[in-house]
Amino acid sequence: MNKLFAGFTILLAIGFLSSCAKKNVAYQSNGKMEDFSPIYNDYDFLSAKAKIIIEEASGKITRGSMNLRAKKDSVLWFTVSPGLGMEAVRGLITQDKIQIKDRIGKEDINLTFTEFETIYGLKLSLDLFQNILWANPPIPFDYKDRLVRVGKAFELTQIRDKVRYFSKVDVNTRKVSELVSNSLDDRGSLLASFPNFQEVDSQPFPLEVLYKLAYQLPEGSQNTIINLEWNSIEPHADPLTFPFRF
Repeated sequence: MNKLFAGFTILLAIGFLSSCAKKNVAYQSNGKMEDFSPIYNDYDFLSAKAKIIIEEASGKITRGSMNLRAKKDSVLWFTVSPGLGMEAVRGLITQDKIQIKDRIGKEDINLTFTEFETIYGLKLSLDLFQNILWANPPIPFDYKDRLVRVGKAFELTQIRDKVRYFSKVDVNTRKVSELVSNSLDDRGSLLASFPNFQEVDSQPFPLEVLYKLAYQLPEGSQNTIINLEWNSIEPHADPLTFPFRF
């Protein structure tokens, strides 16, 4: 799997806006979080689109588009188009595995999460993907975690499965504003910044996001920066389809 699609896979890959999308509304909270009680978005099904720019260590910059569909806690599905409406990648992430169809490079991927960790050095899960996308604490809070209130944020430090997660959770939005994650053996790391949020069905969803990735590939370590702007996020009560086949 090449550098670009490794970045997409680790981060999910994220999408683009059609010209008729509705205007975003900035999220306004109705009070500060006094106790630690972050908001986890409530939806059954969801579709989303966003603009994306990927910067690789070589200096290569890729601008593209993607459509995302989700069934909460069950499925994440996406298509990626680098330009001219041509689909380059189609992916499906479930509780068990990651599947990627690379229509251009023909470097398909079909791995369980355990196999992915062995190859790329990052322990992933569907829950972790969801939380990184929607600015949630990456792992549910537990008594063994370190939690302190510092100014206008709660700072949460968690260690699970040889990975350290440090999250700043804003007391106003009750969402993660900054996340730093790294494997204890230094095989992979992620920095995510969520500077602002938009209101969707009276809930805060990310508007702009910056991801910085460092990860291992067979040919060596790689670094990728992903700038993302969500322009359309729509929860659905009725089921969505997730077409995928190799």
